[in-house]
Amino acid sequence: QVQLVESGGGSVQAGGSLRLSCASFGDTYSIYCMAWFRRAPGKVREGVARISSDGSTTYADSVKGRFTISQDNAKNTLYLQMNSLKPEDTAMYYCAADYSLCTWRVSTYAYWGQGTQVTVSS
Repeated sequence: QVQLVESGGGSVQAGGSLRLSCASFGDTYSIYCMAWFRRAPGKVREGVARISSDGSTTYADSVKGRFTISQDNAKNTLYLQMNSLKPEDTAMYYCAADYSLCTWRVSTYAYWGQGTQVTVSS
């Protein structure tokens, strides 16, 4: 079992930055993939960024060049640095983890956090 706890959300103006954190607890030693997803009001949950255990990263086209995913294995913490934020980035952001796959499919991930809200005003 793995527990994920997100933090770092908030309200910013367009062009601003935020850093989200996701602390992992429990059986974290064999996690293969961690990812950030988001769900905007009225929309489905979508993948934002993911990182596998070998350090490979993948980003959604909408955030490439603006967001950076990273992890501190010593602290069991995943990060999402978000720069040049846009109003369309407004959403609830979730971190997710899985032991075996690294995809954009929501159903891939066995573990999810409760989410942290990001609101970007124009």
